[in-house]
Amino acid sequence: MYKVNINENTYQVDLINGITQVDEEQVLLDIEKVGENSYHILSDHQSYFLQVLSLDPDKKLINVKINGSTISLSLQDRYDLLLAKLGMDKTTSTEANELSAPMPGLILEIRVKEGDEVSKGDPVVVLEAMKMENVIKSPGSGTVMAIAVKTGDNVEKNQVLIRF
Repeated sequence: MYKVNINENTYQVDLINGITQVDEEQVLLDIEKVGENSYHILSDHQSYFLQVLSLDPDKKLINVKINGSTISLSLQDRYDLLLAKLGMDKTTSTEANELSAPMPGLILEIRVKEGDEVSKGDPVVVLEAMKMENVIKSPGSGTVMAIAVKTGDNVEKNQVLIRF
């Protein structure tokens, strides 16, 4: 399942047993690749020529030209949607501004101090939640500017732990 954003519109696109559904309505598509980044599409007795202009797989952004009109698409797959539902969707940037608690819990350990340089994925905080230790990693690169909690603090979900 994908959520596809086109301008101000959002569509749910599913591929179930080889059948495409858009917003739970079946859409018959015949797609033929005609060039390196070009496709011919038949749908509902309409013919479309689609050319992929740019593709950013990390940000899931696609710019296409369909019958001469340029369109920007952004995609969210089921994992992106789950992260958004859990409030963890803001961690994809390579440059961090702040780190928030992904869940309520108890701060067991802080592995950085103010002024430390961190890279994406570096362990910075150990949070105990539901009797499990969770190592919280830096969402991006940056310098630790402020630590908003201390060892032994109880924190709520989305509470800021560290500012970069």
